[in-house]
Amino acid sequence: MAGVEAAAAAAARDFLGCLLRDVPRPLGPEEALPWSPPGRGGGPLSPAEAPAELAEWAGGFLGSRNAPPLLAASLIHAAVCDLLQTDLGDFRKQNVEGEEAGDHGTSPLLDRGPLQRCFFNKLWDICCKWQKEPPPLRPLKRYLQVSIHATRNTRRKMEDRHVSLPEFNQLFGMMDDVDRAYFAVFDGHGGIDAANYVATHLHVNVAHHKEILKNPEEALRDSFQKTDEMFLCKARREKLRSGSTGVTALMVGNKLHIAWLGDSQVMLVQRGKAVTLMEPHKPEREDEKQRIEALGGCVTYMDCWRVNGTLAVSRAIGDLSQKPYISGCADSASFELTGAEDYVLLACDGFFDAIGPFEVVDLVLEHLIQNKGDGLKAAERLVAAAKESGSSDNITVLLVFLREPKEVLADCLQDPKSCSADDNAADPPFNFFSSETN
Repeated sequence: MAGVEAAAAAAARDFLGCLLRDVPRPLGPEEALPWSPPGRGGGPLSPAEAPAELAEWAGGFLGSRNAPPLLAASLIHAAVCDLLQTDLGDFRKQNVEGEEAGDHGTSPLLDRGPLQRCFFNKLWDICCKWQKEPPPLRPLKRYLQVSIHATRNTRRKMEDRHVSLPEFNQLFGMMDDVDRAYFAVFDGHGGIDAANYVATHLHVNVAHHKEILKNPEEALRDSFQKTDEMFLCKARREKLRSGSTGVTALMVGNKLHIAWLGDSQVMLVQRGKAVTLMEPHKPEREDEKQRIEALGGCVTYMDCWRVNGTLAVSRAIGDLSQKPYISGCADSASFELTGAEDYVLLACDGFFDAIGPFEVVDLVLEHLIQNKGDGLKAAERLVAAAKESGSSDNITVLLVFLREPKEVLADCLQDPKSCSADDNAADPPFNFFSSETN
């Protein structure tokens, strides 16, 4: 471990040296920012939104320069902490029509440009301090290998977003000896705004939840609703109508906590067996249908089951015009990780509508055989299979190996029956529900 940390410190010093050579001084009041995120809006922010939005911006900037992920997360945390010592009232946006304190339950808005410039200069100051002696950069003790692939497919726009944060502890300054890693897939509809927003804010709300240390499942579940409430404020002030389903996985020590809204899904594979973790929220689910009708809405069939003749999901973040029929309340569950788990897979409905859980097992095994145990492009193979099976939707697959792919392959080759398609087809999925809140 000491050797790993020494190598991380050396890589950090190299990166910081290069960055400070390219940006040798802080930005002046009117200087352009060194990086502009592609395709993202630049509107004003509420004080509650500012830390997450600035962290997202900094993550994009540091990522564009190939910063070591542990260093990037630690830099962002330190810069956010410094920012929160600043009087954000100095950045209040002037003359914003209809956006005085109290409108839609928000505080006065902040001018994004000057705030970003201030934040960048705080980041620059920390880079100067850390160039000679970076802080300890400790990786996870647990083995993780992440494979991600996403495609617009035949759709006009890409409305999926995903988040991969093995550096969760560093990003939020959690210094205990507990491994934490966060993963999520969000499937937007009616525009990208809701998916962008939840991908930026949900994990921040999770980390700041009062129960994050004692009850991570509760923190994960509750943060969906908080994020929904925050986005609805933004949707009112900016007249947005988009929404997003979402599925999240938070690993804390030897526990896997999941939460979801809508029809994006997470599955687990354990020793070559698909494990059912959840049931997606679809209008045709009897409990969802009853909930919607009790509120005065309806569920009708129009090429598929839809809420009030429009949306094909019954829970999502956003969808301002369809609240409360489209609920922002997530379901959640928790599971023990025993060390026998092969991988966790999160994906949107564009994948799961085309590929069943047992097909996932066979496709991943086939990929590992063809690539001699290399799992880095396993998600790409799964996305290709969904397209070949007729999916025309956006597709995002996020696959997290919990054991070395070569070990997963060796186990299957040693006991082919445990991973065979015939065996999978014969047995029903093992249902591993632990807890669920509707």
